Amino acid sequence: MMASKWWQAPDDADLDYGYDSDELYTSPDFDRNTQPDDTTDIKKAEDTEKKGLIGTMTYWLQRQAGSSHGQLATTAVLSGAAVAGAIFGYQSYKRKEAVYNLKASIPSIDDSHPAGKLTEYGAAESAVQLSKEDERSAALARRAQRGDYDDDLILEQLARNRVFLGDEGLAKLRSSFIVVVGCGGVGSHAAASLARSGVSKIRLIDFDQVTLSSLNRHALATLADVGTSKVHCIRRRLEQIAPWVTFDCRNELYGKSASEDLLGPWSLTHDGEGRRPDFVLDCIDNIGSKVELLEYCHSNSLPVIASMGAGCKSDPTRVVVGDISLTTDDPLSRSTRRKLKLKGISSGVAAVFSTEKPGPGKASLLPLPEDEFNKGQIGELSVLPDFRSRILPVLGTMPAVFGYTVANHVICTITGYPLDYNMGAKGREKLYDSILGSLLTLQERMIKQTTGQDTVGLRPPLSKDDVAFIVEEVFRGKSVVSGLANRLALVPWQVPAKGWELDLTFAKEGQKSTPMYLNDMVCMTKEEAVRHENEVLKEGKRVEDVYDETVLQRVNLRRKEALEYDQYRG
Repeated sequence: MMASKWWQAPDDADLDYGYDSDELYTSPDFDRNTQPDDTTDIKKAEDTEKKGLIGTMTYWLQRQAGSSHGQLATTAVLSGAAVAGAIFGYQSYKRKEAVYNLKASIPSIDDSHPAGKLTEYGAAESAVQLSKEDERSAALARRAQRGDYDDDLILEQLARNRVFLGDEGLAKLRSSFIVVVGCGGVGSHAAASLARSGVSKIRLIDFDQVTLSSLNRHALATLADVGTSKVHCIRRRLEQIAPWVTFDCRNELYGKSASEDLLGPWSLTHDGEGRRPDFVLDCIDNIGSKVELLEYCHSNSLPVIASMGAGCKSDPTRVVVGDISLTTDDPLSRSTRRKLKLKGISSGVAAVFSTEKPGPGKASLLPLPEDEFNKGQIGELSVLPDFRSRILPVLGTMPAVFGYTVANHVICTITGYPLDYNMGAKGREKLYDSILGSLLTLQERMIKQTTGQDTVGLRPPLSKDDVAFIVEEVFRGKSVVSGLANRLALVPWQVPAKGWELDLTFAKEGQKSTPMYLNDMVCMTKEEAVRHENEVLKEGKRVEDVYDETVLQRVNLRRKEALEYDQYRG
């Protein structure tokens, strides 16, 4: 048998253990199948065999260590271990140093550095670190709210509002108590406008904090406010503008169970203590909370105005104020309206909404990426249960338009300033065509019934521009009877002075008509127009016997305006 090479383990034949191992088991005194009485020889044999194996390994290692390849491998292993040890040691040192520096940067809890608990939503409590400017403003606000502030200075600051609203109106505004629920884009602009206009008691309700993405639409937040509660951010900034205003900040999520407390009477100061809210502003973008708020206000006779969705809107000329039953073209409005209807509330809630319609190329609610669906339940992705989990595109200017519109409604309502909203004439061409067609049909019916004349070639007594002028400018896009703004029609207020006889002036042109003038027409809903036609135009009842004094006065005022406006038309 050939001897093994230096890189091979030696065969047993090449090893000299000092004895022949086979001799142990071929001895005539040894029986493999029986247990010997004396095991000493066996143990000695086993020990000798173990020593032989160890000797084999030692021999192999000695031979490897003596080779150049083995030395290189050993050097590489030792070098790698040394480098890895150095890296891990350095990283451990840096981690310990970072932890030490972090702990050292945390001030001790004492009078100068008090500790506070987070709210249940993870937000900081009202005590926040103020800058020197904020500290000066806060000190001035505390003085002003105690009455240590010259009232003449306040009146000078509110001078433009004073001459607009009058002394009585401004006094009502200054003594009012307003609740703003939701202090994001819409709510912050509304609150800022109310404080600047003279409202002295404002309760702010919002559980959320200012984020970087809030800064494109928030009225008052700065980079320094990121991470702080929205309610205290608004308070700090507005105290620098109107230090006499007292803010009751509630860093809480509005919910049905908290309604009694959050919408309860004013209790922060003795001035106005026990006063119920004069108005509640719903600036919430979560449907569940919005419906609960509106239901509570409606059930408890609290004046409320709801801001519908400003997201995905871009046309400020389409933002209008009307009853919630008229809201259209907005998913938030539609869902809110449906849920309120299930609770027995179909109207009687003022709302700010947009009539802008979605279309190709316009922004819409962003879809969730596919990988988000794979993470589990979609509802778990939202900030809180039942909150929206997808991103809603918002043009920064539109929440401001909604917020100022809400505040404008509240200011004018509280002060008693006349409000007569025009629902807007843009995009209403089909409505005018429909009204013109209905008026022509009415004219044809009355001519046939009263005169029996042939109506072939009959033309409308008004043009489409006349219809738009009467509906939008004279009657503000609403029924003169009920104030509703849907399913509108024009109808003669009384039988024309010359009756329903055809005017044959245009007969040579193949056209016929009855003479009617702008101030002859009134705007009603289609149902009201049918009743008016039957009772006044056909049966000949007096309008005084059909309508109450309020409607009669309103009609007379509008007809007078129609005559005055008509002279300025081109």
